[in-house]
Amino acid sequence: MRIAVIGAGAIGGTMAALLDRAGHQVTVVARGENLAAIRDGGLRFDGAWGEHLARVRATEALDSIPELAIVATKAQDAESAIAAQARFLGGIPVVVVQNGLEALDSARRAAPRSDVIGALALYAASHLSPGVVTVTAAGATYLGGPVLATLYASKPIGAVMPVRLTDNFEGAQWTKLVVNHVNALPAITGLSVQQVVADRRLRHLLTRSMREAVRVAKAKGVVFETMSGLSDLALRLLLRLPVSFGQLLPAMMARRMGRTPNPGSTLQSIRRGQPTEIDYLNGAVVRIGAELGVPTPVSSALVELVHEVESGSGFLDAETVIARAG
Repeated sequence: MRIAVIGAGAIGGTMAALLDRAGHQVTVVARGENLAAIRDGGLRFDGAWGEHLARVRATEALDSIPELAIVATKAQDAESAIAAQARFLGGIPVVVVQNGLEALDSARRAAPRSDVIGALALYAASHLSPGVVTVTAAGATYLGGPVLATLYASKPIGAVMPVRLTDNFEGAQWTKLVVNHVNALPAITGLSVQQVVADRRLRHLLTRSMREAVRVAKAKGVVFETMSGLSDLALRLLLRLPVSFGQLLPAMMARRMGRTPNPGSTLQSIRRGQPTEIDYLNGAVVRIGAELGVPTPVSSALVELVHEVESGSGFLDAETVIARAG
């Protein structure tokens, strides 16, 4: 199958490499040093799903119509990236692998003639060097959208990685949003997710930010989709139990990540000197909380601190983070 992957970072690079290994004709749309590295030496892939050197076609823009497109840019870049390629995406299924809550709406605006399928990646991957991707923890990819288009997309993707289909994609987005709350503190401190969770004070703060996300989702009437061991019941219990018990949730998530240090996607962006997705992660909770009248003081503080580090001020130690966000 002719498959285009728009965005070849940690998630897009993983999908492109696996699809190439399975024998598909993969075209990667990338930019800058990453594009140059893939053109010169291929896309190098290793980690939990093995090793592969993918000799994919790499370009700055599509020049032909694929049979399937996968968009795996950062949330803030998705709509413009899709719009830039829209004339080659009309009439084909477009899978949008995105954090946050806005993926489907922005993709439909940018490619109104395409069947848009939402996707959520539950595996952990790192992309810290141009042309190199490492899967640090295996996991499933959740797909949700028009039934026939979703089934069509699930065939090639499901042949190279675990896939779960859901008819509650909004609930899946909110569950993933709670999971993605592990990203802010590593970005602020420079620590891995596992190191953050191992610190009792930071783990307590992380748990409080997750509780805010669940509280906002509950006020919005969301029913959480079950994923990564998290269910609607488990997440609602997070609100009822004392924070001391609720800390078992991030501890469980860290154990599922294994021993390989997981920097989280937000810290990876900072290390590469790129804008982060924090406004679509904790920032989404803050924005929707304000609309619904649900206070989100911890998430608000974490968003501010991530932007501070993002601006070049340097990482903060745990004591400073607790003093400013706790």
